[in-house]
Amino acid sequence: MSEGERPGDAGPTPAPGEDAGAPPLDETLRELGEAGKASLRATADSLRSLRALLSADIALARSAMGRALAWTAVAVVFGATGWLLATAAGVALLQGMGLSWLSSLAIAALFNLAITGLAAWRTARFFDHMGLHATRRQLSRMGLFDELDDEDDDVPASAPPVPTTPTTPGTEPRP
Repeated sequence: MSEGERPGDAGPTPAPGEDAGAPPLDETLRELGEAGKASLRATADSLRSLRALLSADIALARSAMGRALAWTAVAVVFGATGWLLATAAGVALLQGMGLSWLSSLAIAALFNLAITGLAAWRTARFFDHMGLHATRRQLSRMGLFDELDDEDDDVPASAPPVPTTPTTPGTEPRP
């Protein structure tokens, strides 16, 4: 004990509303800065990990795409070969049933041309869906990409615009 202290004194008493165990302001700011730096390091580490994951995923997709294209080519070659053999067998069957070679080949050719026409028609229909018509209409309504001509619009280009403000009878719409 030093001079002037009594055994029951515990030092200065804190003012009402003041926390007795609160750290000084500079220590609090230092801890806050360290926590911010730690958070920034954790964010940077997470972004590096995400970039590495994305790179690995893209490499895997690129490899899978190449292999899928190779197997698609194999499927097309063997599918075409199988179709040719089936057509030849059909021609031989028709010729065996008493038709001439010319009529057997003509029937097989007409059948193949009909399937080709059906496939071309369906392909054109599916390509039409790739035009993103609904998205383009929505973007035009939002005022983006107004220069795009949307063939799905029902209003002809020469029609006057429809007023959007309600009008009362006997008044002119405001521009």
